[in-house]
Amino acid sequence: MEVILRQDYLDKVEKYLGKQTIIVLVGQRRLGKSYMLRQLHDLKSSSPTNHIILIDKEKRQFDFIRDYQDLNAYVDAHLVAGKHNYILIDEVQDIKEFERSIRSLRTEPNIDVIITGSNAHMLSSDLATLIGGRYKEIHIGPLSYQEFLTFHHLPDDDESLNKYITYGGLPGLAVMGLDGEIARDYQHDIYHTVLLKDVVMRNQIRNIPFLENLVQFMADNVGKPISANNIAKFMKSQGQSIAPAVILNYISYLCQSYMLNRVPRYDIHGKRLFEINDKFYFEDHGIRNAIAGGTRDSDIEKVLENVVYQHLTRCGYTVRVGQLQAGEIDFVCTRPTGERAYVQVAYIIADDTTRQREFGNLRAIKDNYPKYVISMSPLVTRNDDDGIIHLHLRQFLVHGLE
Repeated sequence: MEVILRQDYLDKVEKYLGKQTIIVLVGQRRLGKSYMLRQLHDLKSSSPTNHIILIDKEKRQFDFIRDYQDLNAYVDAHLVAGKHNYILIDEVQDIKEFERSIRSLRTEPNIDVIITGSNAHMLSSDLATLIGGRYKEIHIGPLSYQEFLTFHHLPDDDESLNKYITYGGLPGLAVMGLDGEIARDYQHDIYHTVLLKDVVMRNQIRNIPFLENLVQFMADNVGKPISANNIAKFMKSQGQSIAPAVILNYISYLCQSYMLNRVPRYDIHGKRLFEINDKFYFEDHGIRNAIAGGTRDSDIEKVLENVVYQHLTRCGYTVRVGQLQAGEIDFVCTRPTGERAYVQVAYIIADDTTRQREFGNLRAIKDNYPKYVISMSPLVTRNDDDGIIHLHLRQFLVHGLE
């Protein structure tokens, strides 16, 4: 099988090796965390001065490692003196009180610890307290557009972009292929695995039919403001009576599993965050499309928003939804350096009404930060419209906002 390196992630890991820092690879299941560990295993085992201890909690042979004491015993039995030991643990959240072992191992000489987890709760205050903040979280996401082209041996053209918009970035599709029925079956299998292992079992959920209806609702309403009260009213109209507090809990579980990403609203003029009516985007838009069903014709703008959101976060931005008195900005993007950018997403800028809506809201922002409209309008690559940059989606996915 061809080995394809996700070099950006490997470079991020390499920066923190040898610094007594626990490296934590997080993200939704089946997006490549285990693959990253195997690549690190192969790269590091090529040197005779290194020794690798790999524990994969998704394999039955490691079922006996149930808690931190079992983990301590296994690691102690397999450490090799005189070599640099790399301890790689996949799905570490399945080991009870794993953080007690991790804290101890971090301080040992000639040891690096790299762990993966599919639930954000694993990085709770307990873990942060026990290891004193000495960890680096690296979020492993779905394939970027460029990675998608590499994994599937595709050229950078409109047909490939349409495939990316339709099927998303599950790395496993490189093996399964982009045949419609097979790809959708695979995406549904991944979705149900995440739902069962990281939502239902972890949170002991009993009302599974409601959970599935909630996910369907979230897929249908990607990019729309969501409130628990509105969901409760909708569910009641469908014959299900669910309290808003329960709905909020279920949504938080979906976010903890990394299936969903919560994006709060930002009041651009008042410079404050709202606490209600957040938006939500799926970690992988291909899974979202599989859940929503049908073709993309009727909801293409929702999918494009999801695609753009994913890539903005991949580019290192913290993303919020912008709120103006007279309208909304799709994304307010900031970096720790203080950089800011405003982004609107549209399918096609085909008439003056659409142009006024997308460009007019940006012109209403009275500051000098860069402003962008991203669309799939034909003949557009990177145009300057009186200070607002109009980017084609393909241009953005290849070059970012630069």
